[in-house]
Amino acid sequence: MNWTTPADLRAQVQRLWDRGELLRATVTETMAWPLRLTLKTPTAAELTERFEAVRAWVQTLAATPQVRLEWRAWHHRVLGAQRLPVSAWVDTREAAIAWIGKTRAAQCFQVLWQQTAVVQPALLPWLLRRPLQALELADRWERLLAVVAWLQAHPRPGVYLRQVDAPGVDSKFIEAHRGVLTEWLDLALPPAAIDTSATGVAQFTRRYGFRDKPLRIRFRLLDPALPFLPGCPASADALPDITLDATHFAALRLPVQQVFITENETNFLAFPALPCAMVLFGAGYGWEALAQADWLHGVALVYWGDIDTHGFAILDQLRTLFPHVTSLLMDRETLLAHRQHWGEESDPIARDLPRLTPEEAAVYDDLRFHRLQPRLRLEQERIGYAWVERHLHRWR
Repeated sequence: MNWTTPADLRAQVQRLWDRGELLRATVTETMAWPLRLTLKTPTAAELTERFEAVRAWVQTLAATPQVRLEWRAWHHRVLGAQRLPVSAWVDTREAAIAWIGKTRAAQCFQVLWQQTAVVQPALLPWLLRRPLQALELADRWERLLAVVAWLQAHPRPGVYLRQVDAPGVDSKFIEAHRGVLTEWLDLALPPAAIDTSATGVAQFTRRYGFRDKPLRIRFRLLDPALPFLPGCPASADALPDITLDATHFAALRLPVQQVFITENETNFLAFPALPCAMVLFGAGYGWEALAQADWLHGVALVYWGDIDTHGFAILDQLRTLFPHVTSLLMDRETLLAHRQHWGEESDPIARDLPRLTPEEAAVYDDLRFHRLQPRLRLEQERIGYAWVERHLHRWR
């Protein structure tokens, strides 16, 4: 039988809670009361053929708390006049919420609503959209409101998150709640205080005008004759390993003629000495740190990545900033000469890369179309060091 049971009726009310409708109904007039529930009743044939089962079903349904039934008369040919429920109702919002055991949660939501209406009314639309999430945040509500109030008083503050001086708030709290704070701040702050080009939680600081950790660039000067650090002499055997923030790296004015970028730290550390040159430790798909360094447009810029689909994709992306960059040891000759070191790429890509040279594109096509070996990869650190030195000879 598929007659509606008390559990079915309660599940209908629970679904209203799970969708946030009952919580919204505690602060708005979005639901009409009494609330009619769906009720599936026995057919005429079942009334006659399964009378005892029908009578037991009626008794169980009639004993359901919080439910009001409407009845119709039914005449049994043996037992005479009977009553059968035809509709089920929950008369009040309070009864519906109590039935599923959510009275305290609903009261908590009403407190959050009233508190927010007083101090941050611009956030009320968010509470209507996400009432269940509001309950999850109830124990942190005052601290979240404090962050909003602080930023309203200090729009685009130009400080680190660590410097936010709001009650009970530290930088870890803000970082852990960047998602909800983004939604709140977009509602509560004036448009001028929001950098809408910065999206996603990773760009939270830039979106609201905080200082971020500086992007850092690690490099080695490959020529001991290049001046850099007073009192820190360099030699061909001990070239300094230096890290600068992006701003100061962009301000460098050195007599450098070629700059190499490698993605492997060992290759970076073992890169041989070259006149008027430096080597950078690469950043995978992130090139924001280099974007400020306009002087890189005036030097020979050389990229050395893995011979795999992602290596060529990184090279292609780098050329969006520096179209003149050339590649090093990412050619067919190097690939075929190191067959014994071939490996497998875990997650290759196959999209078109429009900024590759014809020679690079030919190797990339061999990789993405699996012409030599499925998921082929040659990692840069597996290339023989003598091979590296020989191919760097043209820069000496």
